[in-house]
Order: sequence, then structure tokens, then C-alpha cells
Amino acid sequence: MDAFTFYPPRDFGPLMKGLVIGGMGIFHVFLAQFAIGGGILMTYLEWLHGRDECDDARPFLDGFFRLLVLVSFVAGAVTGVGMWLTSIQVGPRTIGRMVQHFHWIWAIEWTFFAVEVAAGYTYYRYANRLGHKHRLRLLATYSVASWFSLFWINGILSWQLTPGRWVETGNVWAGFFNPGFWPSLLFRTVAAMAIAALVSMVVINAMDVSRERKLALIRTVGRLLVPMVTMPVLAVWYVATMPEDSRSWVMGGSVAMNLFFGIAAGASLLVAAYALLGIMYRRLYINGATALMLVALAFGATAGGEFVREGARKPFTIRKVLYSNSITPAEVSHMREHGSVVDDPYPLERSYPNPQLEVGAKVYRLQCSVCHTMDGVNGVTHLTGSWSRTQARLNLAQLQQTKPFMPPFAGPASELEALVQLLAWHQAGEPDTWPESRDPAVLREIDGYLEEAGTDPSTEAQRAVSLKEKQ
Repeated sequence: MDAFTFYPPRDFGPLMKGLVIGGMGIFHVFLAQFAIGGGILMTYLEWLHGRDECDDARPFLDGFFRLLVLVSFVAGAVTGVGMWLTSIQVGPRTIGRMVQHFHWIWAIEWTFFAVEVAAGYTYYRYANRLGHKHRLRLLATYSVASWFSLFWINGILSWQLTPGRWVETGNVWAGFFNPGFWPSLLFRTVAAMAIAALVSMVVINAMDVSRERKLALIRTVGRLLVPMVTMPVLAVWYVATMPEDSRSWVMGGSVAMNLFFGIAAGASLLVAAYALLGIMYRRLYINGATALMLVALAFGATAGGEFVREGARKPFTIRKVLYSNSITPAEVSHMREHGSVVDDPYPLERSYPNPQLEVGAKVYRLQCSVCHTMDGVNGVTHLTGSWSRTQARLNLAQLQQTKPFMPPFAGPASELEALVQLLAWHQAGEPDTWPESRDPAVLREIDGYLEEAGTDPSTEAQRAVSLKEKQ
């Protein structure tokens, strides 16, 4: 087996690394989906204008909404670059695998994005000088390019959770057209159209036209909200494609996952109900404050959905290939024998009272820090503060059974004891001196815990135990 590659460590202080990526990712997805939906909406309105079916389409398109779409795809591009930079620092092995297996897919996506930017900026700069035919072609080019940018990215992102037959075959198309591909793509397309329609209603309220004309335009753009009736079916379809244990997190196995899934579903339901019953059926007028509230609900739905998508992969960042701490399943077994940080070349940022605590700090940095801080967000000292040292040894050694959405502990008994001592030292207030713990009986006890837990993730280990018991 190839040697484990260590990358320069990054620390974000009291913010856990996953939270930094997640927060930026939510803004990026919302902006990107608005840019996609905005293109579809502008194309639709320009088409209606050419058929003389929407008198206010041209003032709307030539006004603030055009600027918003430009800002959105520019800001989406900037946050996209930010996602790459942050992900490379936090999960370089994950990004490396994604690029290694899908480099041509990324190249195709970047090509479509380049067309999107060129068409969008050309429209923004020259639309006022063009006739209807050329405007429609530019907007159609922008819309198709932006949607296909989503198409290619969606295949890679959904692959992380549901790689399908790619795990056995390694075929790039088997990984790209994975079980979660179509429901995810269709759901995001509907969400993009809905976000664009809601933002457009805010803009319509700022237009200097009569209330009747605003209402007519609101009802026109509200047609992009109608596909939201398919969201429950698409959501059920997507959840059904998840692996069994991932689906269990969403359906009640994890309080946080269940909460955010409820936020996403509830916010989407409220937006859809108001749009379909209020706008399309009752023909209600939507004022600026209500439109802003609906946009906020859409943002909440996006945030909840992205949290669920990211969290459902645990304990993996790439299903069955790479754990959330960037260690592969094969490397867990190797590190149990040879150690996980013996070859770590990077110095620690602070000094510790003894070498054992230094080992513990490196173990924490490698195996824990991507999802935890020491005493900030999701801090391990708070989570383990009520454990006795014996309990800490057992719980960490059998980590995948203590918390099934966490990967197995990778390392021998000596490294686990070093981590236990590090946590105890932090909880004691970080005194200047601290005795080392090298009791052979303690290490033998930890060895027993580790052997009992095995190196498989929780669900697979439990199935193996159940099968053995039945036999």
C-alpha cells in the first residue's frame, strides 16, 4: 500500500473546518441556482415579449433584474473559487480524488461556464442595442450553458454519496450517472426556477409601474413556481437512492440531520403553498416584504438541503472510498498496526508538557479536526467532558459504534491513549506539567477494545456481527 500523504494543516480557530466549507457552500449554491433560474426566467420573458404577451417584460429585463443576474453569476463564480481554495486546504485528498476521476468532466463544466459568462456579460453590455431575435439567442445560450454547468457538477457531487457501480468498476460514467443523479438534478432545476421567480417579485415591487401591471407581471413570473409541486416526489426519490444508513440519519437517526431536513422540507412547502394557492389560484398581490420573506424561506430551504446532502455521507466524504477525515478504509487497518502520525512532518503550533501529548495533538489534528474543534464549535472537550478516562478509551476505540456517523479510530493503542491524555489535559485547564500514561495493562485493555470494534464502519461491522451470530 502507498504511504499516506500528509498535507499542510489548516486551522480556523473556533470554527470547525466543515462549518467553513458548509457556510460558503450554502451561499455559493444559492447564488449559482439563482443565476441558472434567472437565465431561464429572462429567456422566458423575452420569448413572451416577442409574442406580444407581456408588455412589461422588456422594462423588467432591462432594469435591475438584469444586474442582479450578472452579480449573481459573478458572485457565484467568486464563491466557487472560494470553495475550491477552502476545500483544497481542508480536504485535499477528497478534491484530489474528484479531479483524478472526473478531470474531463470538470473540463467540460468549465467550458460551459465560460460560455455562460461570455453570453451573460454580452447580454448585459449590448442587449439595449440588439433586436428581439438576437436578445433571445443570447439569453437562450446563457440559460443552456448555465443549466449544463449544473448538469456536469451535479453528477460529481451526487457521486460522493451514491457512487453506485463505480465502486466496483471504476467506470467514470457509472460514477457520473449514479443513482442520485437524476432526482438531484431535477430537484436543483426546480429550486433554481423558484429562487429566480421569488427574487424577481422583489424587483417587480421596485418598478415604477401601476399595481395592476405589477400584479400581471408577478403572475407571469409565478409560472416558474408551478414545478414546485414535483418537489415532494423528487425529494422522496432522492432519499430512496441514499444508502440505508445515510437514509436513517435523515429519517430520525440523527437529531441535527432530521432537524435540517425538516427545515428544508417545511420551508419549501410554505413557499410552494403560498405561490400556488396565493399567486396562481387566488391571484393575490405579493408586496416587497412578503417577497423578501419568501426569498428568505428559499434560502433556508437551500441551507437545510445542503446540510443534509453533506451530512448524509458520513462517515464518508466519498462513499466507501474516503472517510470524512481523509483516511481510506484500507489505511485504517494499516494505521492500526503502524501508527497514523509517526510520519507526520508538520510541527505543532504550540508546545506541550510531554511527548505523549504531542502525539495526541497530532492524532487529533489528523483524525478529528476536520469535524471538531478543541473547545469551540463542536468542541471535543465539551463532547467528552463527562467521560471518565476508562470510558473515553472505550468510546474512542469503538468510535464507529459510539457515534455511527464517525469513522473508525485509525491508530494503535498508544496513539489512542495519547489522545485520551490530551483531552484530559485540556479539561484540567492545561497545566504546565502532566504525567505520561504508559501502563501496559491500560494499553492491553485498549487493544482489546480496538480488536472488538474492528476497522469497518458501524453499519457494516454490525451486519457482520449479526451474520456471525445467526450462523
